[in-house]
Amino acid sequence: MMNITWLRTFCTLAEVGHFTRTAERLYMTQSGVSQHIRKLEEQLDTDLLIRQGKQFSLTNAGEQLYKEAGDILQRLSNLEQRIGEDPPYEGLVRLMSPGSVGLKLYPKLLTLQQQHPKLVIDYRFAPNSDIERALANHEIDIGFMTDISDDETVSCQPMAQEALILVTPASTVEPSWEQLTELGFIDHPDGAHHAGMLLTANYEQFQHINDFEKKGFSNQIGLILEPVSKGIGFTVLPTHAVAAYPKPELINSHYLPVAVSETLYLALRRQHALSNRVHTVIEEVKKWL
Repeated sequence: MMNITWLRTFCTLAEVGHFTRTAERLYMTQSGVSQHIRKLEEQLDTDLLIRQGKQFSLTNAGEQLYKEAGDILQRLSNLEQRIGEDPPYEGLVRLMSPGSVGLKLYPKLLTLQQQHPKLVIDYRFAPNSDIERALANHEIDIGFMTDISDDETVSCQPMAQEALILVTPASTVEPSWEQLTELGFIDHPDGAHHAGMLLTANYEQFQHINDFEKKGFSNQIGLILEPVSKGIGFTVLPTHAVAAYPKPELINSHYLPVAVSETLYLALRRQHALSNRVHTVIEEVKKWL
């Protein structure tokens, strides 16, 4: 029978692509990792790696083993999770979401943690691509995305709608196309996407975000509205990001005639058994979205 410990070491090495980082992830020595791989090759009587100095690649046998062993190890992990103790308010829950919804949810989940101190919330803000990759690599338990994942290992289901809002300095009362052009655009990681969705529906003159002079950029969700509040430009953001801004008197939020919303999806690993604590967090999130 194949040794599960050696198999898990091999799969981690194939995923990470580096002996030292594999050893760090598994809390082993590098020589221990090499020994597990060598023993597995001896047991299977075939080479799994093509070694090239400190680099390596998988042989055909190694590729096949990695592909099929990953499913086996995941099923074993799921089995252990289902059979073992699974309290609903204890343990670590790892989440990722875009910054806007994170500003809404993170304080609510901290309140839940205050009520249940053995529940640990690890919440990170990230773009869709990072969330998708983290889920596929088993680095997080729950993701919230604004696009449906293309990864076959990730499932997405609609969870909420979040309106997009045109935000200008407080002095702009009714934003005409000429006023927006004069102001210029404050960009952010989703700026072109959000502006394209909202402005296309409401301004016939709009063709591309490059229609506007770019007046600034920030990738920190809490800082995007700072230049807007100082009269430097306008931007487009989801509702939660605007609602969280601490100086609302310095900005003006415009709900345009044609409302445009962004769908928020609950993203999980497909065919993965969720722990009770993950279910607890999902149910809490549903209350606030």
